[in-house]
Amino acid sequence: MVKIPLLLVPGVLCSPRLFTAQVAALGDIAEIVVPDWRRAPLSIWDSWETAARWVVAQMPPGKFALAGLSLGGMLSIEIMQFAAERVTKLALLDTGMRGQNDAERAVRRARIRLADEGHFELVLGLQMSRFIPAYRLPDKKLVDEVMTMCGEIGVEIYKRQEELAAIRADRRPDLPRIKCPTIVVCGRDDAATPLFLSEEMVKAIPAAALVIVEQCGHLVTMERPEETSTILRRWLQSS
Repeated sequence: MVKIPLLLVPGVLCSPRLFTAQVAALGDIAEIVVPDWRRAPLSIWDSWETAARWVVAQMPPGKFALAGLSLGGMLSIEIMQFAAERVTKLALLDTGMRGQNDAERAVRRARIRLADEGHFELVLGLQMSRFIPAYRLPDKKLVDEVMTMCGEIGVEIYKRQEELAAIRADRRPDLPRIKCPTIVVCGRDDAATPLFLSEEMVKAIPAAALVIVEQCGHLVTMERPEETSTILRRWLQSS
């Protein structure tokens, strides 16, 4: 059986640990690549295109299925600007395509300042409230796994990621040009990229399908690993 090349793109503060369950669950049908931000030069974060081109360079030549979560979803749309002919299927997980307004940029840069001033642990605590719903915070195993992942990325990469996110442009006008089969997946209780952002993407992308994961926040791959793996398997195997 020929395996499907699959590129899984992590988000802010996300190491390959974000997709651990999916790599294990889908390995029988997919040849999976998960870019590791720790292996990239910090200069990739100078622009969206630079970061997206570094991500694509991790793949062997040829076509591939593409899935990205949060910032990874935004990078996936950037990839579609220059490599759409290589992408056979697209999955956008817990993400949004709006640009940043002044208030949102100010919040991101406030977090960067906190990190610069030695308060990275405080920043991680703030991020937990965006990543994980309050009703899941008693799940120590989940919280510990997410905190470990964030710690793996570290403060320098985090600051670059936040600054890049702060300058992102509105990509909604690009969505109607997407021609490949697309699914948009969102946790019902996602506080970082709320459900309405997924709903507007589905309306803009031709023939896109929306999949809502119940009792779940921003990190569907870690909060609901089995369900998310099943969703991605169906997507990969669909004609």
